[in-house]
Amino acid sequence: MSVKMSTTSPEAVKKLLENMQTDLRSLSMECKKKFPPVKEAAESGIVKIKTIAARNTDILTALKENSSEVVQPFLMGCGTKEPKITQLCLAAIQRLMSHEVVSEAAAGNIINMLWQLMENGLEELKLLQTVLVLLTTNTVVHDEVLSKAIVLCFRLHFTKDNITNNTAAATVRQVVTVVFERMVAEDERFKGMAEQPPAIQGNSNRRSVSTLRPSAKDAYMLFQDLCQLVNADAPYWLVGMTEMTRTFGLELLESVLNDFPGVFLQHQEFSFLLKERVCPLVIKLFSPNIKFRQGSGSGSSASPAPVEKPYFPICMRLLRVVSVLIKHFYSLLVTECEIFLSLLVKFLDGEKPQWLRAVAVESVHRLCVQPHLLRSFCQSYDMKQHSTKVFRDIVNALGSFIQSLFIVPSVGSVSSTNTPAGLSLSAQSGVGVVGTGGGLTTQAAFEYRGTWIPLMTVSVQGSAKATYLEMLDKVEPPSIPEGYAMSVAFSALLDLVRGITSMIERELAKEEEAVARGGPEPIGPQVWEEMVNACWCGLLAALSLLLDASTDETATENILKAELTMASLCGRLGLVTPRDAFITAICKASLPPHYALTALYSNAANLSNKTYSIQGQNVQIISPSSESHQHVVAMGQPLTSQPQGTVVLTAKNIQCMRTLLNLAHCHGAVLGTSWQLVLATLQHLVWILGLKPGVGGGLKPGRAVEGPSTVLTTAVMTDLPVISNILSRLFESSQYLDDVSLHHLINALCSLSMEAMEMAYGTNKEPSLFAVAKLLETGLVNMDRIEILWRPLTAHLLEVCQHPNARMREWGAEAITSLIKAGLAYKHDPPLSQNQNHASVVGDKRENISCGLLHLLLLNPLKELSNVLHADIRQKQLECVLQVLQSQGDSLGPGWPLVLGVIGAIRNDQGESLIRTAFQCLQLVVTDFLPTMPCTCLQIVVDVAGSFGLQNQELNISLTSIGLLWNISDYFFQRAEIITEELEKEEAILLQQACDKGETLNRPFHPAPPFDCLWLCLYAKLGELCVDPRPAVRKSAGQTMFSTIAAHGTLLQQPTWHIVVWKVLFHLLNCVRKSSTTADKEKIESGGGNILIHHSRDTAEKQWAETWVLTLAGVARIFNTRKYLLQQLGDFFKAWEVLLDHIQSAALSKNNEVSLAALKSFQEILQLVTPVKDSDKPDTLGAMDIPPVLMEPLTAPGPGRPLPRSDSLAERLAQRYSTQPQLPPPGEEQDDSALWWSAWSTWYRTGTECTRPPSGGGDKLAFVPSQPFLTALIQIFPALYQHIATGFSMDDLRKLGIILHGAVSVPISSDASPFILPSYTEAVLTSLQEAVLTALDVLQKAICVGPETLQVMYPAIFEQLLQFVEFSCKPPQYGKMETKHVANAKYNQAEWVALNYVPFAERSLEVVVDLYQKTACHKAVIAEKVLQNIIKTLRVPLGLKYACPAESTWKLAVSSLLKVLSIGLPVARQQASSGKFDTMWPKLAHAFEDFLFTKSTPPDNLSIQEFQKNEAIDVEVVQLISTEILPYANFIPKEFVGQIMAMLNKGSIHSQSSSFTEAEIDIRMREEFSKVCFETLLQFSFSNKVSTPQEGYISRMALAVLLQRAQEVLHRYVEDERLSGRCPLPRQQVTEIIFVLKAVSTLMDSLKKTQPENVDGNTWAQVIALYPTLVECITCSSAEVSSALKEALGPFKDLMQPPVSKVQNGES
Repeated sequence: MSVKMSTTSPEAVKKLLENMQTDLRSLSMECKKKFPPVKEAAESGIVKIKTIAARNTDILTALKENSSEVVQPFLMGCGTKEPKITQLCLAAIQRLMSHEVVSEAAAGNIINMLWQLMENGLEELKLLQTVLVLLTTNTVVHDEVLSKAIVLCFRLHFTKDNITNNTAAATVRQVVTVVFERMVAEDERFKGMAEQPPAIQGNSNRRSVSTLRPSAKDAYMLFQDLCQLVNADAPYWLVGMTEMTRTFGLELLESVLNDFPGVFLQHQEFSFLLKERVCPLVIKLFSPNIKFRQGSGSGSSASPAPVEKPYFPICMRLLRVVSVLIKHFYSLLVTECEIFLSLLVKFLDGEKPQWLRAVAVESVHRLCVQPHLLRSFCQSYDMKQHSTKVFRDIVNALGSFIQSLFIVPSVGSVSSTNTPAGLSLSAQSGVGVVGTGGGLTTQAAFEYRGTWIPLMTVSVQGSAKATYLEMLDKVEPPSIPEGYAMSVAFSALLDLVRGITSMIERELAKEEEAVARGGPEPIGPQVWEEMVNACWCGLLAALSLLLDASTDETATENILKAELTMASLCGRLGLVTPRDAFITAICKASLPPHYALTALYSNAANLSNKTYSIQGQNVQIISPSSESHQHVVAMGQPLTSQPQGTVVLTAKNIQCMRTLLNLAHCHGAVLGTSWQLVLATLQHLVWILGLKPGVGGGLKPGRAVEGPSTVLTTAVMTDLPVISNILSRLFESSQYLDDVSLHHLINALCSLSMEAMEMAYGTNKEPSLFAVAKLLETGLVNMDRIEILWRPLTAHLLEVCQHPNARMREWGAEAITSLIKAGLAYKHDPPLSQNQNHASVVGDKRENISCGLLHLLLLNPLKELSNVLHADIRQKQLECVLQVLQSQGDSLGPGWPLVLGVIGAIRNDQGESLIRTAFQCLQLVVTDFLPTMPCTCLQIVVDVAGSFGLQNQELNISLTSIGLLWNISDYFFQRAEIITEELEKEEAILLQQACDKGETLNRPFHPAPPFDCLWLCLYAKLGELCVDPRPAVRKSAGQTMFSTIAAHGTLLQQPTWHIVVWKVLFHLLNCVRKSSTTADKEKIESGGGNILIHHSRDTAEKQWAETWVLTLAGVARIFNTRKYLLQQLGDFFKAWEVLLDHIQSAALSKNNEVSLAALKSFQEILQLVTPVKDSDKPDTLGAMDIPPVLMEPLTAPGPGRPLPRSDSLAERLAQRYSTQPQLPPPGEEQDDSALWWSAWSTWYRTGTECTRPPSGGGDKLAFVPSQPFLTALIQIFPALYQHIATGFSMDDLRKLGIILHGAVSVPISSDASPFILPSYTEAVLTSLQEAVLTALDVLQKAICVGPETLQVMYPAIFEQLLQFVEFSCKPPQYGKMETKHVANAKYNQAEWVALNYVPFAERSLEVVVDLYQKTACHKAVIAEKVLQNIIKTLRVPLGLKYACPAESTWKLAVSSLLKVLSIGLPVARQQASSGKFDTMWPKLAHAFEDFLFTKSTPPDNLSIQEFQKNEAIDVEVVQLISTEILPYANFIPKEFVGQIMAMLNKGSIHSQSSSFTEAEIDIRMREEFSKVCFETLLQFSFSNKVSTPQEGYISRMALAVLLQRAQEVLHRYVEDERLSGRCPLPRQQVTEIIFVLKAVSTLMDSLKKTQPENVDGNTWAQVIALYPTLVECITCSSAEVSSALKEALGPFKDLMQPPVSKVQNGES
């Protein structure tokens, strides 16, 4: 467009005119001299132009019309043959042409002129240029003119000048193109018009072109003549041709066919030319190549006719033409193409020259990149009957061609083929060699059985860029570098595969879309299947061989990719055999050579070692070569049952493996049964590489367990993570497979796993875990449709779990548990948690049920694992349960029974760790999940917890599980209402079902309501645990059981209590009693491990004793706290008797612990409170021992509120079971008294039994009850007495006395004495003694406040107490046992030690005194001579005095005697007339006598102060006599008074007894005592109340003796002192003199105080007679004596009176 503008614009026109005028002027100038005609023509031309310019507006048109005239001068100029002029003219003519101002006539003239120049050989290049300008700028040249112009160019092509030749050739090509372009343009112009139907032509008339338009006609004539020329015939149209070459002709044909296919396809005339002229021509020209055999016709005279040798330029051009024909005109030339293709296949033959094979292979390559063409071949030939299978032949020919290159040719023709190639290698080595120098080149190449073929880059993938087909300038066949043909063939193969597969896949996609849109189904699959069936054998053979021979990673990658795409395509088309064949090939290539993998070989048996005969060509499927030319990257062990040594993996194996992974990953859906192959191979590779499964089934590089370890190079190490990652992704992608494919995958994995299991039997070798790990991975990613694969998956894994090989089953368990956890955690639709409780869920029943079923489905394998005996599996199973609980515990719903079943499936032979793990699960359940599970499972929980208690592997767990039972009971208590409701609903359903079946409901403890049954199950479990062989368990269970009954028993209904008492509690007591009595007495050395056992628990018997204790106490406590409930049961009295029987048998047990505890229980049940009638007092709850924590704040419950719970629960239970407590019927108190008397008789029997001394002698083994036991026994009495006081008789009192006496008499064993007895010197009572006194105290207090009738019991109590007082001096005997005194007992000898009874006796004495003070006047006390008995009892200690066991005893005895007498003597005096006290007085006198003049001597270490204190006591007794007895002498028997006086007399002179030794005398003389006796005696003697002369006589006698004695002492003292001189007298003598002096002064005092008439004159005389003697003593040196003397002399002044008369005082 722009050119047009530029040539027609005014400026351009103006310029043209100027230029033309200039040209004409120049011409005229040049020709002025030599060629005048030309000059004239030029000048007239100038005028002509000016005229035209002036006259016309459209100058160009005018010019064109007049062009012949305008051109004429220039043509004449050319005719001059002068070079300069000719050049000028040609330039001018070209300018005119370029402005398109040349008419047809002018053009003809110009051509003729050019022809002349050509014939003269002038300006050849300018001519060509001019022709080209003429033909390209316009279309005025046609027909003969055109043909003449074309011939002109041809003629110039064959000149001698090379430049001209080449320019002419180019011009010819351009001109030919122009001719056809004109035709195309012409067709475009006429496109819209109605076409005339072309007349039908006869085939013979070649020139019938009348129907063609002008340009088309030119084109037709030109093409027809080209064919003629190539065929060496004369042309029809191109007249004047002199010579022509075939090569040039073929090139021109090819370019026309290639550039203008439309012309031939649209115009019948042209199609006709193709069929009739071109094809026969080509076939004819091919003949030398077809016939030629390499090596047959070369110079052999034997052949009949010499065969024309193939000529490279022609052959190559023919192949190019054929390529174009096939490419563009296949549809027109079906039959001809079949011939061409068959020829092409033949040219690949090994006997053809190398260059021919090379160009043939390039041509084949050109076909291979056109998949649609290939499809047409398949449709046109392969799918037709009786037709050559062209497509198959092409592929197979390529395959054979490649194989033939590896097969070294036979001897003879080597030089002609390989040698030149070999020589040219160095020249060509730049093509594919990466490195140079150094020798090592990593050239990409194929190597097979010694043949090494380099691989070159020949073309970009998908385009067939040929090398030799383009060598248009070569005449001689070129030398083909080694490997070129192989490289092209290789590219052709790859392109073929790529093309076919991508085409078919596109079509399949379209088809799927169409089906999806609901359109009609296109008919394609048949073609595709036929294509694949036709080509797969050849492809597989070639690719396998190449894969085996490849040494280059990229090449290998390409080959693998081709095999992969083929496999996938076959899979999509459902062609199983070829699919498996390709997969097998990849699998084999992945494994080391000759690797024994049966799956591959059995499967490939139908393929391998079979020769396909394809039209006489053999295509051998070659199995991989053995010698390795590969880079080894890994060494490992083969996975086989027989140990084999090691195998190596090469980089190529790894590459193949990646392809395999890729195949499985991307095309898993079409693999179907060949999953088996793929997975088996992967398993082996994974094994060789030493990948081991990790968490979730992913494979991680691990170490091989035994054998030479896997050796991996760094190259492969970096690959491993990638490989394992792809492996994992491969199974992740299984989620996109449809159900059928998924089943194929699962089945393949299962059968692989079965093989692995079989292989692992009987060896301890590491098994292959690939299949198991991958089953796990597959399961995990397909959770959304888990139900379709769950059963086959888990059934298989359960089998794996039972495998003897530990690793194997460990993984089985890992897989199954991971799947279960994932399954439960997965957000299913509908969610699993929807179906929590099947009873109460309303809505879509089916959905819920399915949900529940899914739960059960998922958990079932977990339960199945319980049947596996291997501990490691159970461990995994339990860990899984733990994790499931932690993550999904809230939503297990219907799965609970299964989970609990798993936890509870423990056995004693399982080992601690399993039990420990299971127990952790249980703990979790109890702490967190009781509220979430259906209530019907609670009983299972109780059973499971119980079974943990009973297992004997791990004591701590048993103990903790008992704790759990307590927690469970607490839970029951807190949620009683909800649980009751739910259980009752459930019960109703079950009852209904049982009714329908006509059966009775079979559940434990049936008649009781279901909630109570739950409790009873709990109690029954605890009961079992209470008799467990292990003491700790028994203890814990017992405590828990009684605590739960105590804390939560309120929830039970009354009838249920009956079961609790008889079936639970008494049953337990019986069992325990039985076990205890039969338990072993052998000593247990240690408690397992190195735990030391305390001596109190070192025999089974002692351990059972503890249990007995606990149980009895528990039952007693329940009786105590729940008496209110129990009393309403009807047989309470019977139960009470049974309980008492148990208490008695325990109390009489030979085990101190048991017996003591029995008494404690006894004490406890005696604290029972009889229900009170007043409603303002709290009812039994007050007595209930409910731990405060469990009770809500107590609103003081009235009688209508028995339960300490919130209103709702209390009222609800009350309404439901109507347990309003009734008030006790009137007779109940009587019933109570029966209970108490029953208790009293039990107490009495127990006491009698245990205090009865052993019959034998002092047998060391005799059983003696312990002090605490006896104490407890006695301590029970006060409590018991309160209840039986009203009916307590003398008889009972006597029974009591026997027991008390017996108890106190029991000795203690020496080893216990330090704990019971204080050190001997401390005077303390033992608790037993305290208890005995308390018992008596209770009695006496009761008598005190009781009615008169009771007072008769006082004397009995006194009697009892006085017996105890006697113990102070005479301890009681216990049977015939020898007891040692406590001070002499040795701890380590098993002797019996008598207690220190002194404190006890003394306390008893104090009690006696107190009691006597209260009761002295009571009739019974007087009547029964209690005072006399007291005195009689006290006489013993008083008489012993210093000989008493304890000094305190006689002191207390004295003080008690004084107290008692101070009260009792007045009573005795009052009662003197009754004679009830007559017998007392002599006893009293004896008592005084024994005490004051004791036969025992004081101990040597008695200090002066002590002695003086003791003397003071004696003085007190004398004072009592002087105040209480002597003044009332007239009420007292005379003998008694006489005895007293004698005593006083004895006392006053007693002190001077000479029986003392020297040393003692100083302190032993009881001066004060003597003085008091003396004073009392004197006072009594001189009193005017002397009733009898006899008494007076006694006194006087005594005085006389005393004074006489004093006189003697004084005399002797004076004498001795005189003799002794300076020496002091002995102390004893000094003391004696002092005493005498004191006595004198006392006498003087007494005489003064007495009435004078009461004193005998004789007495005075004796007193005065002492005076001189006293005076004599004044000289003594002793100060003490002096002071005493002073006191004695002082009173004499009263006697000094002036003498009245000298009356002789004689005797009176």
